[in-house]
Amino acid sequence: MTAHQSPPTPGALAGLRVVEMGQLIAGPFCGKTLGEFGADVIKIEPPADPSRPGASGGDPLRNWRMLQDGTSVWWQVQSRNKRSIALDLRASQGQDIARQLIAEADVLIENFRPGTLEGWGLGWEALHALNPRLVMLRISGYGQTGPYRDLPGFGAIGEAMGGLRHLTGEPGRVPVRTGISIGDTLAALHGTIGVLMALYHRAAHGGPGQVIDVALNEAVLNVMESLIPEYSAFGAVREAAGSALPGIAPSNAYRCSDGYVLIAGNGDSIFRRLMEVVGRPDLGSAPGLQSNAGRVARVAELDTAIEAWTQARGIATVLAMLADARVPAGRVYTAKDIHEDPHYRARDMILKQTTRDGREIEVPGVVPKLSLTPGTVRSSAPHLGDDTDAVLSELGLAAGDIAALRAQGAVA
Repeated sequence: MTAHQSPPTPGALAGLRVVEMGQLIAGPFCGKTLGEFGADVIKIEPPADPSRPGASGGDPLRNWRMLQDGTSVWWQVQSRNKRSIALDLRASQGQDIARQLIAEADVLIENFRPGTLEGWGLGWEALHALNPRLVMLRISGYGQTGPYRDLPGFGAIGEAMGGLRHLTGEPGRVPVRTGISIGDTLAALHGTIGVLMALYHRAAHGGPGQVIDVALNEAVLNVMESLIPEYSAFGAVREAAGSALPGIAPSNAYRCSDGYVLIAGNGDSIFRRLMEVVGRPDLGSAPGLQSNAGRVARVAELDTAIEAWTQARGIATVLAMLADARVPAGRVYTAKDIHEDPHYRARDMILKQTTRDGREIEVPGVVPKLSLTPGTVRSSAPHLGDDTDAVLSELGLAAGDIAALRAQGAVA
């Protein structure tokens, strides 16, 4: 199925008006998610700054990583289903237009440093008075309160301060990142959940709008499982463990004759089936290995036994045998592997999308899968200011008024 040919459905969030401010990843990823399920997302982007010749305007993500026709292919995913209005929020005229948009909006998404919107007269108190039903998502490095409130924060720093970076990589080596901006995305997903909860409260209980305050480091900490309880109860500081999962056994990456496979044999019955496959039924039936605690105590022995079996075989053989035994396993996929895997395509997770410049590109599909109101890609990512005139016309501005604002540099 091609993205621009997705079946017309109203979407679970049809009728929801979202104004997206901010840039790059965390806030815009939330806007992307809401837009995929039917929300009308109006993205406010800064026009090009005439005082900086050669500098492009808009969200910097437009120019990140690999470009096609001058635009990042990442942008094609992050900003699909959005409308772009080029608006200078530093100008009083731009701030006035923003207030008009927000007055009619259900949700405002912003990921500026705390205090930025207040400096433009667009803080929560002012906006709540303007639109009492407004739900405002604020994503920042450390939240809207606390001693670190005013410090700049990026996803990588949130990952480090949230405890994730300390656990990545090999023991005793430099902490490594996951290779993607996972801190930003985790914050965006927490923000999306918060928006939906606030909208439910507003609809089901007649409540007013409210603020959702998401900090990057807190979003990371929230998925760190037993990290804090283990330290609180036992003084234990979890350390990096490479490809293993400390305290869970056996679960690791094992070398084959032509690469690595990941095997998760940590369920009690799964462990017994795994040991049968690897030719060690003695371990599978050993009294001391029938629970996770016993297996953790002998994890090195188990990993050695499993890898002795995998090293003698190729990845395909290992995976086939483990699938027959109903043992969870998989190989480490590259982008090429994902692109060629028929399962992803069978579930519409690789879609063809046509850019505004007429090029066809394949992009990830929509998650999660809803049976009645599935998410869709209704429109490709916009050029900067593609929808400025249309959005301003919806606010009641005449063509002459829009031309005057453009001459003043407030819009583009």
